[in-house]
Amino acid sequence: MQFRRAGLAPAKTSGYICAMSAVTIDRLFVRTLPAAPFLLLAASVGVLGTAYFFEHVLEIYPCQLCLYQRIPWWILSGLACGLIMLRRRPGWMKAVLVLAGLVMATNAVLAGYHVGVEQAWWAGPSSCAGPGGDAMTFEDLKAQILAGPVVRCDKIAWQLFGISMAGFNVALSLGAAGFAILAAGRLPWAQNG
Repeated sequence: MQFRRAGLAPAKTSGYICAMSAVTIDRLFVRTLPAAPFLLLAASVGVLGTAYFFEHVLEIYPCQLCLYQRIPWWILSGLACGLIMLRRRPGWMKAVLVLAGLVMATNAVLAGYHVGVEQAWWAGPSSCAGPGGDAMTFEDLKAQILAGPVVRCDKIAWQLFGISMAGFNVALSLGAAGFAILAAGRLPWAQNG
């Protein structure tokens, strides 16, 4: 009965379960806090590895917005490596974790914009429209064809359970942003001792 010792004696069963869940989640988060840089790095490597697997192995080519959404994950990789080196400096670590959270929140907004383009809620950028326009010369058209496949941003190339890769990126980016911000909130500004 650890909860009785902690002052969480249950008055009702549902209250007991909520208190137990809160304590369990808090303990889990406290235990993962020292590993936060490694977890953020693993998330970044996992997302980028999956993106490159889809591109180079499954030959599902990314559109321009997809390529833009990879940049924050690369930034997160660099920030996570910096966090690993700053583990003994909680003040700097907190600042870098907040920055990582902001970078990933920005990526969630970008991925949300991409989902809106895919669902035709709004128009995408002109770089995602593919070849077109009456003023193109033959040489321009030839250069564009030889440059590689043009992938439209408003066409869903792959989905699972009705969720596109951009939709999964929204969820993963929000998760990474939330984790980084929560980890920053749990760190002290100065080390005691």
